[in-house]
Amino acid sequence: MDADTGDRIDGPLARLIGVMVLGGFMALLDATIVNVGIGTLARHFHAPLDTIEWTASAYMLTLAAAIPVSGWAVDRYGGRAVWLAGLALFTCGSLLCALAWAPGALIGFRVVQGVGGGLMEPTMLTVLARAAGPRRAGRLMALMSIPMTLGPILGPVAGGLINEYLPWRWMFLVNLPVGAVAIALAVRTVPAAVPDGTERKPFDVLGVLLLSPGSVAVMYGLSQAATAGFGAPRVVAGLVLGAAFLLAYVLHALRASVPPLVDLRLLALRPYAASVAVMTLVGGVLFALLFLVPLYYQQVRGHGVLAAGLLLVPQGAGAFLGMPIAGRLSDRIGARALVPAGGAVVALTTLAYTQAGTGASLLWLGACSAVCGFGLGLIGAPTMASVYRSVPAESTPSATGTLYVLNQIGAALGITVVTLLLQHRVSGGATPAEAFGTAFWWMVAAASVLLLAGFSLPGRPAAASGISSPVADEPERTRADRR
Repeated sequence: MDADTGDRIDGPLARLIGVMVLGGFMALLDATIVNVGIGTLARHFHAPLDTIEWTASAYMLTLAAAIPVSGWAVDRYGGRAVWLAGLALFTCGSLLCALAWAPGALIGFRVVQGVGGGLMEPTMLTVLARAAGPRRAGRLMALMSIPMTLGPILGPVAGGLINEYLPWRWMFLVNLPVGAVAIALAVRTVPAAVPDGTERKPFDVLGVLLLSPGSVAVMYGLSQAATAGFGAPRVVAGLVLGAAFLLAYVLHALRASVPPLVDLRLLALRPYAASVAVMTLVGGVLFALLFLVPLYYQQVRGHGVLAAGLLLVPQGAGAFLGMPIAGRLSDRIGARALVPAGGAVVALTTLAYTQAGTGASLLWLGACSAVCGFGLGLIGAPTMASVYRSVPAESTPSATGTLYVLNQIGAALGITVVTLLLQHRVSGGATPAEAFGTAFWWMVAAASVLLLAGFSLPGRPAAASGISSPVADEPERTRADRR
């Protein structure tokens, strides 16, 4: 097999990617649809907004609690079992949410969905990274980044259409056929066995009692800070308690007698530490932009939710074009050459929004959003590929857990910072257009930091890794026996 053929994504691996992306995209899309429908849910249940907002917060916090456990579960029970469990919980939770009779029931059922989502997202990356191997990491992550980017962008459009034309229950019922198809396909496609040589680790009880509550407390504090400010007692309590739990986990992980839930010693690998740091920044920049841009169209330009969602589509289209190109190039030239270029593109195109005011051409802003999305595509896939090139195959689940926890914290922090900036400027007498201009200037600065951080990433990958793909390279008869 020549190098080009060996590096191509086709056959069993292509089918595996398609099946897992279907389930992962469902979870990402649902989270955004529900966020758009908060007002609709408040009106239906005749409940105050601060109560209904917990339908989003409960999902996010449960997701943060479940993510660290998924890596251990994959090593212990195999990718197929954990993936099917996550799909089943998410799909059943969706049905229960559609049948909810009160706000409390809806919030409780969102917790079920959150457990499913927390198992699905890291498992998807772990299984596919192992299947592709380091040689094809860039191309794989280019494909994987598509649902991660398009889900939050298409979610407002889907949410706007559902809230405009369908009963609220369809925000959850839409997941049922997708979940059923994803489960049926996963039974035959997702590898069941734990890879040979993988250590079956004992469950790190103390680790989960420290890491999961710590992650939840930090996420809660950041989410509440977006509206109450960092000085609010509940925000201070959440952040201090979360920091204490996470510090205790760090001490435990470095001295544990059993393999820790998330192995922080991997951060001693400089390429991995740099890649995770950049992905944390990417989480902050991406989700802050996904929050700011549609809000600008609503509060400054007077568009509705659906129109604002449609105006966000060019960013998704740009990312859709940029990610495959970046993935293919990153397998040849590495992340260090691509990520700074992507950061420069994001910074330059975001400048247009700092000057947009109330009268900038929507066509011009849409073109800038498309190019900005292309720049984000140059960042995400190469950085994620460098994560999986930097660690041994047996450490993939632990590396994924760390990546997801920090990426989520980065996303929450990004949204919190821009929200507080907007509130501070408006309370100081600025017009909405001026407030958004200031917030977008901060996004230019964040993208510039991302540009500089990109130079710390690994350069050109080794010409030959010698690590084969357990899905693409094994004989067909062996795959059939394993199923």
